Amino acid sequence: MQLIIIVILGALLGFIYGANTDGFIFSSKICLFAGLTLIMPSLFKFELHHVHLVWKHKSVLLKGILVNYILLPLIALGIGLVTDDFGITAGLFLIAVLSGGGMVMHWIKYSKGDTSFGFLLLFINLLLISVSLFMLHLFANYTAVYFDATYNNEVGVSRFASAVVLLLIVIPFVASRIIRLIKPLVKLIGTYQKYISHISIFIILFYLFGLQGSQYLIDIYDFEPQLFLIAFVAVVVFYALTFFVSNWIYDLHNAQERAAFWHSMTRYLTLALVIATFSSSSFGVSMLIPIMFAYIVQIPLSVYIAHKHFK
Repeated sequence: MQLIIIVILGALLGFIYGANTDGFIFSSKICLFAGLTLIMPSLFKFELHHVHLVWKHKSVLLKGILVNYILLPLIALGIGLVTDDFGITAGLFLIAVLSGGGMVMHWIKYSKGDTSFGFLLLFINLLLISVSLFMLHLFANYTAVYFDATYNNEVGVSRFASAVVLLLIVIPFVASRIIRLIKPLVKLIGTYQKYISHISIFIILFYLFGLQGSQYLIDIYDFEPQLFLIAFVAVVVFYALTFFVSNWIYDLHNAQERAAFWHSMTRYLTLALVIATFSSSSFGVSMLIPIMFAYIVQIPLSVYIAHKHFK
């Protein structure tokens, strides 16, 4: 409940700030901030020798790849085609190809899943961000005609893929290796990681929703208010189908599969919002709407699943 309030306040206050001022000008430094505050602490316990778990539990890893990079994108694409809006479909597709997130390790630990394997899955999914961006690029190339939209490769996702990988993977990983040498600092960050995460999420949402481009959502609401309802229904259906598929494929009595289950149920929404802000000029501002609603749906759903299935 606390996190839900933080998400709503951050987004709402940021939007109000942007509406009453000139708004923020986007800077890639927000990606670095997200990488160092949300991703880096999760890498402290990652050891290179954990890589052997990939082979030991390769069947679980393959299940995760099947769900996160084939089934969920297809589900998102199917729902998106029904919405008949290029931006909403792009936002939903982006959510579908970004597995995990800042809260995923919390839910794995809560449900007594294999945290070592969970950290490995987190690291693998971070490495696959470039694959996720490439999938979004392919989606845009092949579906723009269906939506009677245009997608310019020169201003598409390919232009910032390298920056995202550098700021969200390379630098946080190197920083985590350096900070691990300072044991008191690692302990301090671990003690206050929950508060650091919540404050970071608030700052990131306040900044992103306070951007100049986010204010175009007001125009959408004025001229096409039905898109908000369409996006909300699309997000609810997506998460319902995600739970159905994940609950069916993973064996929740197995610690490793519980870890993989949470990497399918939780999507990296903060990263999706950062990427969507980068690329809204290519897909349309409506791309932000399903990601906004995903926060409202994913967090309560995760709390419900955790208490219902993993008491």
